[in-house]
Amino acid sequence: MSVIDGKSLASQIKAEIAQKIQYYTSKGLRPPTLAVVMVGEDPASAAYVRNKMKACQEVGIKSMDIKMIDETTESELIAQIHSLNADKNIDGFIVQMPLPAHIDANKIIENIDPDKDVDGFHPLNLGKIMLGLPALAPATPKGIIEMFRLMNINLAGLHVVILGRSNIVGKPLAMMLLQKRQWANATVTVCHSKTQNLKQIAAQADVLIAAIGKPHFVKADMVKSGAIVVDVGINSIPDPFKKSGYRLVGDVDFEAVKEKASWITPVPGGVGQMTVAALLQNTLEAYEKNLNLL
Repeated sequence: MSVIDGKSLASQIKAEIAQKIQYYTSKGLRPPTLAVVMVGEDPASAAYVRNKMKACQEVGIKSMDIKMIDETTESELIAQIHSLNADKNIDGFIVQMPLPAHIDANKIIENIDPDKDVDGFHPLNLGKIMLGLPALAPATPKGIIEMFRLMNINLAGLHVVILGRSNIVGKPLAMMLLQKRQWANATVTVCHSKTQNLKQIAAQADVLIAAIGKPHFVKADMVKSGAIVVDVGINSIPDPFKKSGYRLVGDVDFEAVKEKASWITPVPGGVGQMTVAALLQNTLEAYEKNLNLL
């Protein structure tokens, strides 16, 4: 068993991004700019935003933190989005999820300019992903595929089983892994809450990707010996020995599964690091398109 060091891999991607940005700014161009819109004061969301801002600073991306109160109306948020769409100096932006219950997240996503949608959630971008066309891809699936690239893991012909069918991870990742291109060409099975014989299907996987949102859901008897296990889950469970009173764990029972896996991602320090790196890649790509540098 070997642990995949997401932090180290993400550092490689960040170094590539920083080098490109340094080149562009040395030619007199402005740096890329990413805006993050957050509605309300959700502590977990605030922590995610801080991490994104820090990552931007590390590579030379200018970041803008736009805070809006919980009582912000849907129309007010859409007006803010349209303002960012029209601002030529903003290359990409994200609206941090989750949103307050009175705001329709789908409507918000649909109002984002697809060329600035660095989260990769707009229906146009997701449609292009399905067709295998160039598009800003959702950051977590893109980060996972970048992980395979940097690890030089050839997925062609392998059976990949994805646990979870969300629009953020499961479905777009399945589409990306099916494409006729390098670091894809896999045979993909997507399992979900209504799947029968889920344990048996998971145990057939050459690559098992858990994105189901349940702590320690994947046990050793669900993993084939020698499989690659990718844990997308981030769950908090009580831990009286931690100052915070909780600790973060994945969807995989790491200690039980690590002895059977050939490679496994930890939580934290795995896919989460790659997700942020992929977000930075998308921001650079949006910047290059905005300034006609591609």
